[in-house]
Amino acid sequence: MDHSSNPFARGYYGFEIRRLAVISYDERHPQTFLPLHPSQAHLPDEKVAYQACIFNDDFVLITEGQTVPAELDALCGGSGAVQAVYHSIYGRTLDRGFIHVGDSYTLEYAQAVVRNLQFETGFYSRAWEISTAHITEASGRYLCELADIATPSGFLFVAFRIPYSPAIGVKLIATPWTDENLMHVEGITAEQLRREHLSKGMPEDLADVLALAGQADVRVLVFDADANELDGLTVFEEEDDTPSVDT
Repeated sequence: MDHSSNPFARGYYGFEIRRLAVISYDERHPQTFLPLHPSQAHLPDEKVAYQACIFNDDFVLITEGQTVPAELDALCGGSGAVQAVYHSIYGRTLDRGFIHVGDSYTLEYAQAVVRNLQFETGFYSRAWEISTAHITEASGRYLCELADIATPSGFLFVAFRIPYSPAIGVKLIATPWTDENLMHVEGITAEQLRREHLSKGMPEDLADVLALAGQADVRVLVFDADANELDGLTVFEEEDDTPSVDT
């Protein structure tokens, strides 16, 4: 399975808020952004902003009104003044890793932004309805057969029918299907789970879709012919099950 991105991936997770001092030190150079040394992490923003400082490539120390140990002073080759204090928001995504989301002038506002962006696992955004065009007819039949029997426990999902509808649903278990989580819960990797699916006769296209959904922490996935197609997910032609990428 080769996917440069996961169409099921949504939003950020694993947020961090980092306090950074915006330092001006030379008219010929742009501002630099550095965290306070741990020994001064207790200082409130008002004791940091507009204060004289010394710094190196890793941290800044406020000198105005503060006592700086000689051993730390010796590590700093630059001096300047703090022009502002930023509370920078960072978040993780499945596709792009750890990235900078934005900045705030106060910790409280940064925390409010994180609350608005946060993916609260277990509350919302874990149920998806996508077109059956994303799986072959053989995969559709395979799911229907599983829905009529006891789905093998090693599959980590349960297929189910929806009354009065041709749609078929899947309840994924032990998500997200990442190596870290699956090793913790089941003692297997994501690739081992996929091989387990394939070894039990699951069509490869269905195994791929479930792997992507599980990786993105989808908990309920419904396939319905009347549902919209998901951008970026492979679409199969009805007659010959020939795949094409929906972009």
